[in-house]
Amino acid sequence: MATDRKQDYYDVLGVARNASPEELKKAFRRLAMRYHPDRNAEAGAEARFKEVNEAYEVLSDPERRAMYDRFGHAAAQGGENPFARGFEGFGFGGLGDIFDAFFGGANGRTQRGPVRGADVRLSMTISFEEAVFGTEKEFELVGSEVCSACNGLRAEPGTQPERCPQCNGSGELRRTQQSIFGQFVNVTMCDRCRGEGRVVNTPCKHCRGSGREKRTRKLSVAIPGGVDSGSQIRLANEGEVGSQGGPRGHLYLSLNVRPHEFFRRDEDDILLDLDLNFAQVGLGDAVEVPTVDNEPYELRIPAGTQTGELFVVRGKGVPHLRGGGRGDMIVRANVVTPKNLSKEQKELLRRLAESLGSDVKPQEDRGIMGKIKDALG
Repeated sequence: MATDRKQDYYDVLGVARNASPEELKKAFRRLAMRYHPDRNAEAGAEARFKEVNEAYEVLSDPERRAMYDRFGHAAAQGGENPFARGFEGFGFGGLGDIFDAFFGGANGRTQRGPVRGADVRLSMTISFEEAVFGTEKEFELVGSEVCSACNGLRAEPGTQPERCPQCNGSGELRRTQQSIFGQFVNVTMCDRCRGEGRVVNTPCKHCRGSGREKRTRKLSVAIPGGVDSGSQIRLANEGEVGSQGGPRGHLYLSLNVRPHEFFRRDEDDILLDLDLNFAQVGLGDAVEVPTVDNEPYELRIPAGTQTGELFVVRGKGVPHLRGGGRGDMIVRANVVTPKNLSKEQKELLRRLAESLGSDVKPQEDRGIMGKIKDALG
């Protein structure tokens, strides 16, 4: 039966087999931005993104890369030895158990392996315009890094971790128990070396034997246009460093968008309240309104416009995060009633009221007694 063959990791990233770590990182970032599910909605983009991430996790680790160069995918993924299955019928779990039976587990088969680093979550605040059109932001991240003195070995420079004398470097302890069904072997993690198979007798003074130190890193992130408050961006392999040569965790950026002075947002549409006076809505007018593009737009207000009427300006909204095009800008008319009128303006309004057939009796002209009579009915 035919099986699917995994693509070579170097071909996945599009680099040569002698590519430097910087070339690998550059290729990974370019492809990750291209196929990230938050930016690419095409069919197969997510699978391609996972493939790129898997290739970089292996090739960015010197030990895993060396094993991959020698043995291919099976070694890089810690695959099972295909020859071991032939011995299972003889009461052994595989070739590893045969070595354990004869050499007391000295091959280190169950030694604790690489552990992926922890994920990190960080909040970032951006402006309204940056959320609409996208931007590239640089920021600093303080976190645990490999100790610069001992290079993560936890031992004082000039010394080396030694094989654990309690488990003989296997990282495990085996105890044989007899039962009516025969002998059983109980395997537990070595409590002295905690499964690492090595102990540090002279801890590094710089990191106090932890193999880690706090450092500040400068990172950059490309924020696509169309994001909003609550949007999340993942930066693969930019979290905490792993242990035992494991890959880094991921960094998750949660975005907060600062409110704008007069623009508001409804999904991919931009909302704008436009104040108009009596003359503008009564006679009609052509006014310039601001846009998020920082280019004024001439909007025609027809005569007789009422408060609450909406005017749609096509294509002046927020770019669609997944797909081309933009939303619209929706302008809402708001008729403003004047508070402080001059005598001339008051006279003009009286004449307008008379022409409209309204008997307007301004309150300020009737005196205090007139206001009291009106209040009493």
